[in-house]
Amino acid sequence: MDFCNNFSTVSAVCIALMSFGFFTRVSHQLSVDFYSMSCPQLEQLVFSVTSQRFKEAPVSAPSTIRLFFHDCFVEGCDASILISGPGSEREAVDNEDLAPEAFESVGTAKAVVESKCPGVVSCADILAIAARDFVFLAGGPKYPVKKGRRDGRASLASEVKNNLPRSNSTVDDLLKLFASKGLNKTDLVALSGAHTIGFAHCRQFVPRLYNYNHTNRPDPLIEPRLLKALQMLCPRTGGNTDVVAPCDVTTPFNFDNVYYKNLEANMSLLASDQALFLDPRTRGLVRMLGKHMVTFFDAFTQAMDKMGSIGIKLGNEGEIRRNCSRHN
Repeated sequence: MDFCNNFSTVSAVCIALMSFGFFTRVSHQLSVDFYSMSCPQLEQLVFSVTSQRFKEAPVSAPSTIRLFFHDCFVEGCDASILISGPGSEREAVDNEDLAPEAFESVGTAKAVVESKCPGVVSCADILAIAARDFVFLAGGPKYPVKKGRRDGRASLASEVKNNLPRSNSTVDDLLKLFASKGLNKTDLVALSGAHTIGFAHCRQFVPRLYNYNHTNRPDPLIEPRLLKALQMLCPRTGGNTDVVAPCDVTTPFNFDNVYYKNLEANMSLLASDQALFLDPRTRGLVRMLGKHMVTFFDAFTQAMDKMGSIGIKLGNEGEIRRNCSRHN
């Protein structure tokens, strides 16, 4: 209720408060039904794009989920990763492997939404919804997405390096990074489960195949048949830089919990993934999520909700971009 419009006796007080900005500073919070009045068909519009993209270019699923992660971990979930141009996050070395299909999916969804609800829905919210859609389309949970984010006005490549995990990060590194984003150990292990449909370029894991920890030998823990297959795919030198391998070598196109079972069987692609099973602080969680699909889905849903709230811009902060790749 707006008491300023209901009681004339307090109008003078209201005017005084407004003059000091007390009301303009109040900002909304994220909510599932944020666009229920301004764009009630939002989720259907986005799904019309993501479902078609999933059929035409299945790689859109893992690449868009990864795009959401890379956005939220750098300057918060504000679509700053989508800005193109020199010096932007998108141009950072650590983002050079982000698949174009992800940007295309979000851009197409934004265009469709703009045609029905112009200037209303942020690119940040569309990215969050699209990531959820692709999780669901690949066989994962369909969880509610809270909305109301604004698009950020800054996008700097210099902010990327120290805010993203690396393919050889230790568990200490990962726990420290995730804690800095307000995420805990369970969130780390659950969100890593997105690798169940993820892919990685050879350069991200080739040291494990030939020169693990500078020993000039392969990582002794890699399952021998997997090691041989990966070495054929990714030679020590001179290989195709565009070649990728699935992080889940067993069911690479299904969003399931087999990723965790692979860690137990020493069949992980990335050293940072295998470390989750080797470290006693996270081993129990890996085993639990690998044993119970429902538990994995629940943990993943909660972690995605928490991650989706990192560094969000609300109310008068940020902007609603008309085109996700450039500022208004």
